Amino acid sequence: MGLLDAPTSGEVIIDGRNVTHLKPKEMAKVRNTQIGFVFQFHQLLPEFTARENIMIPALIAGRSRKEARNKADELLRFMGLSDRADHKPRQLSGGENQRVAVARALVNDPAVILADEPSGSLDSHNKAELHQLFFDLRNKMGQTFVIVTHDEQLAAITDRTIHLKDGIMNNE
Repeated sequence: MGLLDAPTSGEVIIDGRNVTHLKPKEMAKVRNTQIGFVFQFHQLLPEFTARENIMIPALIAGRSRKEARNKADELLRFMGLSDRADHKPRQLSGGENQRVAVARALVNDPAVILADEPSGSLDSHNKAELHQLFFDLRNKMGQTFVIVTHDEQLAAITDRTIHLKDGIMNNE
């Protein structure tokens, strides 16, 4: 779904467009602009500030520095991190780093955000805050999330759950 590997069968449709057989450069552009990624261990670049980490995908997509900065600042406000914009990842808590990672995933207004165990490295308080953030983003911004998790509490509150066991999907 994240276009990191070619499917062995079927099609991948993103925002109404079949992206299954795109050339690598086109595939990279779709990943950058149409898919946001949130990983278990935030994957922020340590030499950049929170604001800069959020801006990077927008700059790669060709947006102006001013536009990227404005969008990053808007997302930092939404995440409650305006006062942490100029801090580097090592100066932020785990929960703050993960909210920066979510903001980075949102910066290009993607059709979908793929989250791989997004709260797996967080304590129970930050985990609950991150889960609520996903639902706030869904409700306020109409954002679609596909979350891969072993966290049954998170799975229980999602709109739809699909279990995968031994390579076989089970819809619930």
